[in-house]
Amino acid sequence: MSLSRRNFLQAFTAAAATSVFQAPVPTLKPPRLKAGDTVALVGPAAPAFTHETVQIGIESLQALGFKTVVAKHVFDRYGYLAGTDADRAADLNAMFADPGVNAIMAMHGGWGCARLLPLLDYNLIRRNPKILVGYSDITALLLGIHAQTGLVTMHGPVGSATFNPFTVNYFRQTLLDGQAVLMENPRDKGDLLTQTKDRVMTLHPGKARGRLLGGNLTVLSHLMGSKYLPDWTGSILFLEDINEDVYRMDRMITQLKLAGVLDQISGFVFGKCTDCEPGKGYGSLTLEDVFRDHIVPLKKPAYSGAMIGHITHKFTVPVGIEAEIDADAGTLRMLEPAVR
Repeated sequence: MSLSRRNFLQAFTAAAATSVFQAPVPTLKPPRLKAGDTVALVGPAAPAFTHETVQIGIESLQALGFKTVVAKHVFDRYGYLAGTDADRAADLNAMFADPGVNAIMAMHGGWGCARLLPLLDYNLIRRNPKILVGYSDITALLLGIHAQTGLVTMHGPVGSATFNPFTVNYFRQTLLDGQAVLMENPRDKGDLLTQTKDRVMTLHPGKARGRLLGGNLTVLSHLMGSKYLPDWTGSILFLEDINEDVYRMDRMITQLKLAGVLDQISGFVFGKCTDCEPGKGYGSLTLEDVFRDHIVPLKKPAYSGAMIGHITHKFTVPVGIEAEIDADAGTLRMLEPAVR
């Protein structure tokens, strides 16, 4: 291969790598929630399997002082989806357009949000910024909408979540009170000599600052190469997942590494990987091994075990605001409110 051809290919590869992620856009914060506001329940992924589940979500939001409205297609069924892509996207667009709706909460995760990304009206969303909250498959909407509009989105409870005091406290502080919240795990030992539940593990010590970006690892990794991921430069990457074999977690984190994401971040937080224990086969790695192989060598502040994921007690983590990670203490501290 000639030198000129090699230089061209190297330049082309570098240009392609830098164009994978969406260029930064100005941050757009949604208005904070207040008592009496209306929260819309939508089904952008899996359908609502029972009316009772939706009713429990409605009553939980009403107990928090909100009115509720249920999107038109929440109970639709198209295989494993809550209706067609066009109908689910229409529900989301309608709720952003409706001046009587103040926040939008996904009823469930599942699969299907990524299919909606080309169908959303991003100019409409930009003109009508609202709180959008959910987790798991909703990661596709949280990251895609943030990348396209700059809107700060919320990795937090869905309508079918358990609204316990821990979850409600972080939800309220972040979205109603507009606080710059310190996110730290419970430290209750119970009647034991040391804490055994909800522990954090420092992977690499130190503090760092950056934009909070992340969500479900599986969903995020499957958006790679699209225009629906933000610029990771200087960010604090947070991840979670559920029911994944360790080799799959290894594969997806390796994908982020090969795509250059891990090189760009300033800090790393892993929440919970529910039901992700090593398999029974010969020679399985543990998730700790995967972190030791891929995260520790970065020599950037990193810890695992945060209250983020498919768990009953969870943080509300804003996507797109400045925060500080303290890997020694196992905390995330917002440096600014997520709402205005």
